[in-house]
Amino acid sequence: MRTARRLLHRRHMAAVWLVWMCIGALLSGRADAATAGGYRLGPQDEIVLTVFGQEDLSGSFVVDGEGRVALPLVGDVEIGGMTIRQAEAAVADELRPDYLRNPRVSIQVTNYRPFYILGEVKEPGSYPYVDGMTVVQAVALAGGYTYRARQDDVMIVRGGARARTKEQARQETRVLPGDIIEVPERFF
Repeated sequence: MRTARRLLHRRHMAAVWLVWMCIGALLSGRADAATAGGYRLGPQDEIVLTVFGQEDLSGSFVVDGEGRVALPLVGDVEIGGMTIRQAEAAVADELRPDYLRNPRVSIQVTNYRPFYILGEVKEPGSYPYVDGMTVVQAVALAGGYTYRARQDDVMIVRGGARARTKEQARQETRVLPGDIIEVPERFF
């Protein structure tokens, strides 16, 4: 009886450890897209911009098709293609000369631009981006592959309006906001 309880306790502890490891992996993955060094802002990204101590200058904004946001006092500020830290510095630079002595700016992405999936999936179209998403998860969102899909030849188009690259994608390839996933038709 004691041996059975010990075994059950060990299994329980192993399960708890596994859950904590999964949570840690998910949390570290969630930070990937929004970190200053990785994710670059682009059209349709929704951000919350906070200028500390200046509530009138803070608020929610959407990056327009040209990569700009229209801010109070300073007008349009180009942040498209910048990391979050670079965008914070650009906004602070715009505020510093004429409006504030030492502005402290923080930017958070509240809603990423969508990704697109085309071709041999049941429901092609535009879908909201979720941090850490892979190609197989994107296909699942689109209803799965059709019977004609060539699953081993999926392509992903990355990049912004200025430069795009097309590359081969595997099931575990990470999807980024603005990506276009192309699932070709197989020939019998």
